[in-house]
Amino acid sequence: MNLQDILFSQGFGTRRVCAGLVQQGWVSVEGVVVTDTLAEFDTANLTFTVQGVQWPFRERAYLMLHKPAGYECSQKPGMYPSIYTLLPSPLRMRGGGAAAGVQAVGRLDQDTTGLLLLSDDGKFIHRMSSPRHHVPKLYEVTTKHPLDGAQVARLLAGVVLDDSPVPVKAAAASVLSSHVLHLTLTEGKYHQVKRMLAAVGNRVEALHRASVGGLRLGPDLPSGQWRWLSADETAALYAGSAT
Repeated sequence: MNLQDILFSQGFGTRRVCAGLVQQGWVSVEGVVVTDTLAEFDTANLTFTVQGVQWPFRERAYLMLHKPAGYECSQKPGMYPSIYTLLPSPLRMRGGGAAAGVQAVGRLDQDTTGLLLLSDDGKFIHRMSSPRHHVPKLYEVTTKHPLDGAQVARLLAGVVLDDSPVPVKAAAASVLSSHVLHLTLTEGKYHQVKRMLAAVGNRVEALHRASVGGLRLGPDLPSGQWRWLSADETAALYAGSAT
């Protein structure tokens, strides 16, 4: 693939902008400045530098973000800033067109923190977010009132929410302390955790998503930061979802 097309595919602007970056000497490959826009490179394991920032070539982008509180999972937020402002511009522009850039896999409420997946791969987004594939999502829930066995039993047995007559069940639930609960869900209805806790007579005071599938949010990724998923992590997410 030629260098201009590489930059365009990775979100560095229009083809004209990408050509300008190359011609002005802002792009280097393996430490060598390249000014020929049509120079050909093998994209397998390719790493290049644009304006001093190193980038790996990715045919598709798979990311994890440690979402902080106070951000909306929307391209057009209302009262709070968008989570997309936490990402560098190329990730927001990949692919061009009306649906440019990576998209969040599902949403977290503005006051919810934790693991958020993002990708520009539509099949991956559908696989991870569709309730048909039963991808488990583990939440750490801090409650206003003390938890008891009856509440946990009801969460596991299923509670009826106001928008559906079909009971919604937790896949797993375990009490960590008097006011902290681990709750695993395999679907993602609107405000689901908050509404389920309200249905059993409690209230969510804080909510944190700790894992999606087998992928856990570790202490190595601070709040507000993102990183690429490895090929093994992406494959494990696919393998952990029901077909």
